[in-house]
Amino acid sequence: MFLYLFQIWMATLLSVMPKQSKEICSQTNTAFNTGEKITYTIFYNVIGLYVNAGEAQFTVTPAKWEGESAFTLTATGNSNRRYDWIFKVRDQYLSIVDSKTLLPYFFSRNINEGSFHQNQSLTFDQKTNEVVTQKGESFKSANCTFDVISAVYAVRNLDFQHLEVNEKVYLNFFLDNELFPSYFKYLGKEIVQTKFGKFKAIKIAPLLVKGAVFKGGERMIIWVTDDENHIPIRIETPIIVGSIKVDMKSYEGLRYPLNSLIEVE
Repeated sequence: MFLYLFQIWMATLLSVMPKQSKEICSQTNTAFNTGEKITYTIFYNVIGLYVNAGEAQFTVTPAKWEGESAFTLTATGNSNRRYDWIFKVRDQYLSIVDSKTLLPYFFSRNINEGSFHQNQSLTFDQKTNEVVTQKGESFKSANCTFDVISAVYAVRNLDFQHLEVNEKVYLNFFLDNELFPSYFKYLGKEIVQTKFGKFKAIKIAPLLVKGAVFKGGERMIIWVTDDENHIPIRIETPIIVGSIKVDMKSYEGLRYPLNSLIEVE
């Protein structure tokens, strides 16, 4: 469910400027390394009570692509088994990316949600700005084009210290045979209380357009650790019926100490 909502969120980001941010395209990866695994609990709230609706997990493993060093970024999402009889979700997204730029070579998704099933794979040629599907269909992309998973890891490498409050960071991503120019908005810093304790956090948000699931406006909020890891620790967003909260459940293999955890429970 979370990965499905995440996909719709990325696909419905409001594009107001086609300009590409140089910062996110010229950066190198300094935020994570192979062996990182972060697990999240997904909560659904419809009557003022949060219900454990499922789990999502993001992992980083080493890879090679045509002899070049790469990462395999994998995201899986499963509904809580006790609710499978209502709506069963077993999703997997996979992105193979350049280990330095995080630009994707290959992307696939395997979606199994209730009676809906979809498999798709994309191959990216960043030199010719072309994306080819598993059916052999070819689409034009743009300089510095991500998929929805590599985009998340790329944003983790932003230098938030040099962003002003309400400043927008632009990037391109490709999904459903279409190129989406989009952005994240930096909202400043906050202290966030979690089950681990209190974190110093960076607050960012996409701008959503109203759709079948999400309400419009800058309503989805993402908090990432205010340290060199920049791992998401919480996501909150209202939806048409109720709201969703995603909280970090566990983590391992971080590249740096979790210095943003300033008060342990």
